[in-house]
This record gives sequence, C-alpha cells and structure tokens, in this order.
Amino acid sequence: MTGGITKRSVMIAGHRTSVSLEDPFWDALRGIAEARGLSVQALIGEIDAGRDGQNLSSAIRVFVLAAVQDGPRS
Repeated sequence: MTGGITKRSVMIAGHRTSVSLEDPFWDALRGIAEARGLSVQALIGEIDAGRDGQNLSSAIRVFVLAAVQDGPRS
C-alpha cells in the first residue's frame, strides 16, 4: 500500500473544494461509487451532506472504512 496523498478538486453543493486522501482511499471510493451507480463527486456530495461538521477528508475515510467493513450491498 502506498502512502501518497493525492489532492483532488470536487464540486459540492455548487462550490469547489479540494479533498486530500491517500491513493488507496481514492481507489476504494471510486469502487464504492461505481457499485452504487454514482460518480465519485456525487458520492462525496452524499458524504458531505451527512458529515455533521466533521472534516470532509476524515468523513470520507470513515465512510470508506464502514463500507469495507459492511461488505457488498445486495
């Protein structure tokens, strides 16, 4: 597993923001979005809407961890 952090710009609720995540989190987020029929940006928007003031990058990491622990959705 590489430890490199990649910063990407995304549009959320009509404004641009940047998100910094380790590459494995970006890969997992992309896979989760694809499995749910969403774009990565749309999935990040959903995570953003439910994060209750938590740092967005942290909220995404927690979301990915929970998704991996829950396993595939049927």
